[in-house]
Amino acid sequence: MMKKIALVTGASAGIGRNATISLAAAGFHVIATARNQERLDETAALCESPVDAIVSDVTDPASVTALFEAIAQRHNRLDILFNNAGNSLPSTNIGDMTYDQFKGVIDVNLNGAFLMAQQAYRMMRDQDPQGGRIINNGSISAQMPRPGSAAYTSSKHAITGLTKSIALDGRAHNIACGQIDIGNAASDMTDQISKGVPQADGSIKAEPTINVQHIGDAVVHMAQLPLEANILSMNVM
Repeated sequence: MMKKIALVTGASAGIGRNATISLAAAGFHVIATARNQERLDETAALCESPVDAIVSDVTDPASVTALFEAIAQRHNRLDILFNNAGNSLPSTNIGDMTYDQFKGVIDVNLNGAFLMAQQAYRMMRDQDPQGGRIINNGSISAQMPRPGSAAYTSSKHAITGLTKSIALDGRAHNIACGQIDIGNAASDMTDQISKGVPQADGSIKAEPTINVQHIGDAVVHMAQLPLEANILSMNVM
């Protein structure tokens, strides 16, 4: 049987890098994408099997279109999208946050997720055999935000709405959609958490973290489900 094709965004570091490695180890052919080719190549070198490392910018519609054109040329289908690319700000009170700061987070976390999901949906809908699975990177912050996180929290609330909408729209085309709400997964991108982050009482406290491999395992578990089954929301913390 042909290997299933999986696309991971934000694959140059952290959760995206681990998910790429985990999916490749599970037998998927992975397409890793992010904005930095050198770091993507580092991710690919860590995988057990060959990985397509393709630079793209999730905030640029033309770049996203070019990525999916490349996927169509190379593989003519897509089975899994892990919509992982994300951005955040240092803790910033909403009164001090600029519009450009807010928009910068929304452009990556929401608009970028929409662009990737829409292109993946179209490919999954139109391919033969039809169908596939979209997995969105949500966050516990959508329900339990930290102080100073208006942009990030807003974007992750929106991801929950996007996930539920895709899950409904996808039923007619054998496309499943779910999300993973991720807690403090330890990586080079979340080093500050173990040093101290703002709490609801105004204090700064270190928080425990989990091994990022648990997230990679969760992505693989969802990716391996038959399309007749779906995990709409998974919380890993």
